[in-house]
Amino acid sequence: QVQLVESGGGLVQAGGSLRLSCAASGIVFSINAMGWYRQAPGKQRELVAAISSGGGTNYADSVKGRFTISRDNAKNTVYLQMNSLKPEDTAVYYCNLRTPAVAPWNGMAYWGKGTLVTVSS
Repeated sequence: QVQLVESGGGLVQAGGSLRLSCAASGIVFSINAMGWYRQAPGKQRELVAAISSGGGTNYADSVKGRFTISRDNAKNTVYLQMNSLKPEDTAVYYCNLRTPAVAPWNGMAYWGKGTLVTVSS
């Protein structure tokens, strides 16, 4: 079975840093796009950062310049380095994997259970 397991969340002061990790198992990793999403209380889930199978990245405007997404295909792991954290970054962060949008993979999406990041002022 495909499984995504996030780690690295916690409580941090504003201006501090955290690094989130997401380890994938049960699926070939290197061909898939990976992303980090977050959901704050009372808000919809939003894309934070994404990285393609080829290493291309994109970021939400709110985190650009502060967060960095990376992947290590040998470890089947995607990371989110979060610097200069703000209270507005407080949310549950979810790891996402998306398979290629062609047969036989057909663009399937998989989600982790999330890890909580709390940034205090």
